[in-house]
Amino acid sequence: MMTQTELALQLLILLLAGGWTLHAHRLYRRLHRVRRDPLTGLLTREGWSRAADRIIRRHSGAAVLLADLNGFKAVNDRHGHDAGDAVLAAAGERLAAWCGKNEVAGRLGGDEFVAVLADDSRLPDRLADLAELLRQPVGHNGGQLRVGASIGAARLAELETPTLAAALKAADGAMYRIKGRTRGGRRLLVPALAAVRRLPVSLAHRFRLAA
Repeated sequence: MMTQTELALQLLILLLAGGWTLHAHRLYRRLHRVRRDPLTGLLTREGWSRAADRIIRRHSGAAVLLADLNGFKAVNDRHGHDAGDAVLAAAGERLAAWCGKNEVAGRLGGDEFVAVLADDSRLPDRLADLAELLRQPVGHNGGQLRVGASIGAARLAELETPTLAAALKAADGAMYRIKGRTRGGRRLLVPALAAVRRLPVSLAHRFRLAA
C-alpha cells in the first residue's frame, strides 16, 4: 500500500506530464501557424523549403518556380488592402490546385509565390497554364479584380549545383534578367501566352502577362 508521500509524488508526476502534453500541443499549433500563411493557407518559407528539399532529394527531374503578381500594387492602391488580400488568397488557392502529386506550393511574402515540381517534362506548358490561371479575374465586392503573372523556373538537372538554394537563385535571376527594366525602372513587356508556349526548354523560363 502506497504511503501518502508516494501518492503525492505520483500525482505530481501526472500533473507535470499533463502540463507538458498541453504545452507541447500548444507549441505544435503555434509552429503550424508559423509554417502556414494565414491568408492563403500555403506553406511559408521555412515550411516550404523543408518540403521542397525532400522532393528534390527524391526526384531527379524536379523543378522550382517563382511567381509574382503584376499589377498587385495597383489593386491595393485603387481598391484597398481587402481587395489585395482577396487577390492573394485567390492566387494561393489557384496555385495549390495547380500543383499535383509530389508538388508543393508556398508563399514567400508579399505577392511572391513559390512551388516545387517533381517532374519537369512538361514544364513550359504547365507554366503557361499557371500564368493563364493566375491572371483570371477575382471577384470582390460585386466587381472583378485583375492582375497579371510573372513566373520564372529552373530545372534542378540543368544546374551545376542541384540544390534548392541554387534553383531559387537561378529562377530568380532568369526572371529579372528576362523581364528587364528600363532606366526609369519600368518593367518591359515580354511575349504573351501564345508565344510562351513556343519557347524552347532551357535552364529557366520567364513569363510576363499583362493584367
